[in-house]
Amino acid sequence: MSTSPWDHLLLEATLATFVGDEPYGLIADGAIALSNGHIAWVGHRSELPPDAVDRAAKVERLGGALVTPGLIDCHTHLVFGGHRAHEFDLRLNGASYEAIAHAGGGIVSTVKATRAASEDELLAQSLPRARALLADGVTTLEIKSGYGLELESERRMLRVARRIGETLGITVRTTFLGLHALPPEYKERRDAYVALVCEQMLPALAAEGLVDAVDAFCENIGFTHEETRRVFDCAKALGLPVKLHAEQLSDLDGSALVAEYDGLSADHLEYLSDTGIRAMAAKGTVAVLLPGAFYALRETKLPPIAGLREHGTAMAIATDCNPGTSPLLSLRMAAGMACTLFRLTPEEALRGITVNAARALGMHDRGTLAIGQHADLVVWRVGTPAELCYWIGGELVRAVYRAGRPVSID
Repeated sequence: MSTSPWDHLLLEATLATFVGDEPYGLIADGAIALSNGHIAWVGHRSELPPDAVDRAAKVERLGGALVTPGLIDCHTHLVFGGHRAHEFDLRLNGASYEAIAHAGGGIVSTVKATRAASEDELLAQSLPRARALLADGVTTLEIKSGYGLELESERRMLRVARRIGETLGITVRTTFLGLHALPPEYKERRDAYVALVCEQMLPALAAEGLVDAVDAFCENIGFTHEETRRVFDCAKALGLPVKLHAEQLSDLDGSALVAEYDGLSADHLEYLSDTGIRAMAAKGTVAVLLPGAFYALRETKLPPIAGLREHGTAMAIATDCNPGTSPLLSLRMAAGMACTLFRLTPEEALRGITVNAARALGMHDRGTLAIGQHADLVVWRVGTPAELCYWIGGELVRAVYRAGRPVSID
């Protein structure tokens, strides 16, 4: 065992490691040592080396507080201009999501507001949303583009996403979502817009280092199987992983398509078929459940949780934070909603916002408390993991560490 000094040693912790066979990978009266941004030691306090306290530059006793990996929000649309509270009112008065979209609302209305905002204005509007997620324990965050639908606006969104990570000291993964909606100026020229995305927008943004993954909205009010395949082929040629908004409003078999491309995830999945489940399970594609959108749209079609369990498909959970269908700013609440609405167990839900969420981003260096993993972790004001799903709201975070260093959550 190395005798190198540790930066920080946390003692008297209840550790939810999500490693091993115990529920939650739980270690009572545990200890965890952090060094050079990584976890250097983790286990039962009684098993610490004799010189552990002397080895650490800082020692902290947590009095039994729960420690988990830093939470990972693997699906958000957090950067956007304006809001769509009026559509919430319309839906409550009987308008469907499809009807609002066809009437010029929905994604297209956010496109207008986002195009009109400068980069600094977008950052100013988006930072409070990101801070809310951080204050709730999120240390890794995915942010999609898709509200620009033209090169300069998409570039601006992705640059703001990068700046959010730099400003808050958290990890931000960017996803290019050019096939999110058809921009008004291309209403009668679908093929030309898809060509623009594949031949100009994606290559340019990838060359600038602004794209970590590629997504599309494969749906009756979005893009077809064939159009999605075109952008996936482009992503593959550029060496970028893919994911997909699939089976939210109907079954277009998008889940099988994204699995065919060894996709990271298929997201939403209320209308997922057994064929799609089998395809995802065979390729290790993660099922990302988005209970915030299910709730906001008052959906009644449940994702096929039993089938996902039966085939061993990893389930992640995300906020889907967006202005129209999931204005949700708490990943912990999303986990609780997955328990209540989808009947996940608290352990499934918490794995869904840690280890499985990391898989959905293709990041295997986080999501568990294990030696060598990134030292991203949260100290909570509770003593048991189930409480994180049990409490509805409230300020439960005591401290957040990113790469072994405390992060301000104010």
